[in-house]
Amino acid sequence: MSLLEALKNQNQLIIRQRKELAELIGFETRNKYEICDQQGTVIGYCAEQQKGFLGLLIRQFLGHWRSFELHFFDNQRQQVFIVKHPFKIFFQRLEVFSTHGQYIGALQQRFGIFRKKFDIETPNGRVLMKMESGFLQFWTFPLFKSNQEVAVIRKKWSGLFKEAFMDADNFQVEFGRAELSDEERSLILASAIFIDLQYFERKANS
Repeated sequence: MSLLEALKNQNQLIIRQRKELAELIGFETRNKYEICDQQGTVIGYCAEQQKGFLGLLIRQFLGHWRSFELHFFDNQRQQVFIVKHPFKIFFQRLEVFSTHGQYIGALQQRFGIFRKKFDIETPNGRVLMKMESGFLQFWTFPLFKSNQEVAVIRKKWSGLFKEAFMDADNFQVEFGRAELSDEERSLILASAIFIDLQYFERKANS
């Protein structure tokens, strides 16, 4: 099953971050993820494109504030869509594009004290969905469209070694029964990656 087919037909996706041994000595390497169906079969990938020594330095010193691109691929290594993160100090933003460059929508961070809040926007800036962590449930992110819960993103425990030393995170994306377009499901999948980069990457707390 390809990533596009899974986005259309699967009720649950699993995202597994792939970390390297350099994480053990404090280096932030390029972010890479495996995307799996609910049986655990790898159906796609997501990888940061910022390479080389300059990219390494930017990751170490700017963390989640840096500008970067993430490319999503199916299991045949065919590009499915692209996300771009512009340089920002406050209220982070992630913009999503089709593989042909068509602007699909964006995730925009909003102010929140006890909850982590985001709007998911259409290409013309209209709020399509809202996402926020539950009160004192910092690892759970339900998404609402017209006040109806349409999906939930959950960070899952990765094991003591990975959580403590390698900063490798696992996420579960659960789609509800509401009808969602391919573009909306792509935005939700991108949201799971954005949550990791914004709140769970080691440099996100610096």
